[in-house]
Amino acid sequence: MKEKIRQLASQLLQEVIGYRRHLHANPELSFQEFNTSAYIEAFLIRNNISYRKGIAGTGLTAFIEGKNPESKLIALRADMDALPIVEENNVEYKSKNNGVMHACGHDVHTSSLLGAALILNSLRTHWEGTVQLLFQPGEEVLPGGASVMLKEGVFEHKMPEAIFGQHVYPELPAGTIGLKPGPYMASTDEIYVTVKGRGGHGAKPDRNIDPVLITAHLITALQQVVSRWANPATPTVLSFGKVIANGATNIIPNEVKMEGTFRTFNEEWRVEAHQRMKDLATNLVKSMGGEVEFRIEVGYPVLKNDSSLTTAAKQFAIDYLGEEHVVDLDIRMTAEDFAYFSQYMPACFYRLGTASPKDDSKSYGVHNSKFDIDESALETGMGLMAWLTICQLSSKESV
Repeated sequence: MKEKIRQLASQLLQEVIGYRRHLHANPELSFQEFNTSAYIEAFLIRNNISYRKGIAGTGLTAFIEGKNPESKLIALRADMDALPIVEENNVEYKSKNNGVMHACGHDVHTSSLLGAALILNSLRTHWEGTVQLLFQPGEEVLPGGASVMLKEGVFEHKMPEAIFGQHVYPELPAGTIGLKPGPYMASTDEIYVTVKGRGGHGAKPDRNIDPVLITAHLITALQQVVSRWANPATPTVLSFGKVIANGATNIIPNEVKMEGTFRTFNEEWRVEAHQRMKDLATNLVKSMGGEVEFRIEVGYPVLKNDSSLTTAAKQFAIDYLGEEHVVDLDIRMTAEDFAYFSQYMPACFYRLGTASPKDDSKSYGVHNSKFDIDESALETGMGLMAWLTICQLSSKESV
């Protein structure tokens, strides 16, 4: 079976590269993936794969049945949305939608899943169970397409025994993957703050309540959440990336707006930290004569890879790729809405190496306007996903 999958992945590589290039050239923003969804639907129809569309707006789910289809159900997920970035790559498949780009590799995730579907579908008389494919919209923005698909009953027929997802990783070469059992990615929350004062002439500060000065104190004081209130053993990050005062050299504005992100690995501490930040902001700003609106948009939870499933997946991957092509990863403070799936079933979210050892232009990080991949990674992306699925379907161990 392993050699059959390898052979099929090799044979399908150019076709799947074509899928990836089409998707890369035609990116769509979160929850606006209408053409992407139609493209996937046409693929499913051509290959006689049953599906349901319109989940979370543009999302689709599809089913491939092997022998004894009621025995086990394994889910595979790919996200479809792109980012609001102007692409700077000079390639034939450069984005045709100016200001929108697949800079996070979701074109790779989707095309890899299409390739895995072709492999699994062609071998369906050789394995038992059912595979559910998830083509998910809106990973890049809250509330996240995963949470919406779950609310809209994407698993209403049956909860999968396990779910796999993969994500591009330009820090590893193509042909290599990385995994980590247990907590892997942080929760993420968005913070929106408005500090209100009383503006006026910059030469007469005594007649004003300066929201710029108050905001400067507030940004510094809020770092107590990390440095003095968080358990040092719990990774925690608080960062503000947007501050708008909109005054002038001699004008103190009436208000300052700022936006940031809060991330951690402990859900109980997460809730406590939210309240501490709000209380600190209210009291500090009031003590300096101002008022504050402090809003937290609760985002994705901590992504926890099921230890049993991920440990087994590592061994399956070593068997398929060779031990030298499977690496252990550390935790990441980035976040992923795949975390919602990990709350409902055993989940394994792993990294797909996409860098080229011969071409530095394929090594830019995600969310970069020059991000691109070594397309040989697609052979690993589709082949390994199919192999992990069949191994898990065949496993006598429950997770």
